[in-house]
Amino acid sequence: MPPAGSPRFLIGVSHKMYFSHARTVDWCRDVAAIARDHPAIADGTVELFVIPTYLSVPAALEAFQSVALVGAQDLSTEDSGAYTGEVSGSEIAELGCRVVEVGHAERRRLFGETDEIVASKTDAALRNGLDPVLCIGEAVRTTADDAIADCTAQIASALEPSRTAGHHGRVIVAYEPHWAIGASEPASAEYIGTVCSALREYVGSLSDFPGSVVIYGGSAGPGLLGEIADSVDGMFLGRFAHDPEAVRVILDEAADAAT
Repeated sequence: MPPAGSPRFLIGVSHKMYFSHARTVDWCRDVAAIARDHPAIADGTVELFVIPTYLSVPAALEAFQSVALVGAQDLSTEDSGAYTGEVSGSEIAELGCRVVEVGHAERRRLFGETDEIVASKTDAALRNGLDPVLCIGEAVRTTADDAIADCTAQIASALEPSRTAGHHGRVIVAYEPHWAIGASEPASAEYIGTVCSALREYVGSLSDFPGSVVIYGGSAGPGLLGEIADSVDGMFLGRFAHDPEAVRVILDEAADAAT
């Protein structure tokens, strides 16, 4: 649960690798215009973050300025050195990013990222002053109790190096059941609510990481937030936010749910 005085909802969008740079620039300008005029942003009900591809980060920073946070989709476990093709958390922060995605299911499945790598990247984010968007979720459809146990263990594992090193900060836990990513619809509202309520309770007990929150992803889109608002701190959107007007709809839903 966000601390008192913090935005009620955190809404994030990751572009993955769907957009060209030109389309990203257009999207960012359109969404920035929507966010700049939206009362949910203006009154602090919603905090918005956007995660484009690396090459589009500077353009996104220019477009959003004070109306949304900008982040990167991945980072290196290391801060500098001979790591061709990697991008460090220190450089991401230097550009002005505030968040960075860590441990997405596609990174785990396609690029072999282990729990140990995810933990190292989470610590790299925190020690560089970035809020990790820590993606967790059960691999197969199961019971809510089993999902809670699995996901709680994933969070604990990811945060252990930071806890040991004394690196603190806000952690944005993005609960995305792997089996729901890319599906035609998300998990049921009842299932999401049960799992996210338990994860929020767990995350709220992590005194080393104050202000940490739990948001839901995994085929999240318009129409869902109103059903799960009491159980989550926000949503993490993908392809269902490709249309800027969909972002407006979700901001409207957040404003309604917060009243």
